[in-house]
Amino acid sequence: MRQNPEMYFVAIIGIILGLLLVGFIVAMLVLYKRRQQKQEQEMIMMKDRYEKEVLQSQLEIQENTFKTISQELHDNIGQMLSVVKLSLSALPIDKDHRARPLVTHSQQVLQKAIFDLSDLTKSLHTDRITDLGLVESVRFELTAIKNTGALEVELEVQGTEFRLQGQKEIVLFRMFQEMLHNILKHSKATRVDVALTYRQENIFVMKIEDNGTGFDLEEKRSSPSAGVGLKSLFNRAKLIGATMHIETGLNKGTHITVELLPQAN
Repeated sequence: MRQNPEMYFVAIIGIILGLLLVGFIVAMLVLYKRRQQKQEQEMIMMKDRYEKEVLQSQLEIQENTFKTISQELHDNIGQMLSVVKLSLSALPIDKDHRARPLVTHSQQVLQKAIFDLSDLTKSLHTDRITDLGLVESVRFELTAIKNTGALEVELEVQGTEFRLQGQKEIVLFRMFQEMLHNILKHSKATRVDVALTYRQENIFVMKIEDNGTGFDLEEKRSSPSAGVGLKSLFNRAKLIGATMHIETGLNKGTHITVELLPQAN
């Protein structure tokens, strides 16, 4: 039996329309998927930008607080200690008096307290870090630690120092202070080695290594409470466009590397 040509035509038209409909649906799904991905990327960027703005605000508040505390310690506590020291020096006590050794010892303790307070105020004051630069600020901090006898320290500077833009030096120095604090508080280390490397094309690398007990990095990062300090360090590195890598393990010491690439300078 002959088939009607019109039926073939209708069938072909139906197939074409069906393919067009399927193509339209697929195109809409692809466009929807792309739009969804774009929205997700925008949400991630907005979240990242928001977190950076919050962290930047926190750091600014912290630096202003440090500056205020530094000024108050210098102007009030420092002056009071100096007055007490002068008052002890003015006491009319003969050399043979039995209270003389106690007064002399008190003067020595006060002198040490004044020096320690001066070091603390210098370490807290943001402007001093900016004026000295990162290398001298780190050297000053390590010297203060070395003088206490708490740790053996070694500082190595490679390359020619160059200044980093914005607040990058301040953020790096505060990261260094946090790492040093963690070493003193938790690691039971006896030695710390610090290397600051200035390479060509404005690449900067800071390495801090101790011979302490180390820790389980994954366990620390997954712990909501114990990982706060680590999270803060990683967030600060991210804020200035740096990467931070930690190598550690139980009884293996800790080696931290912070790298600031050219596009971040």
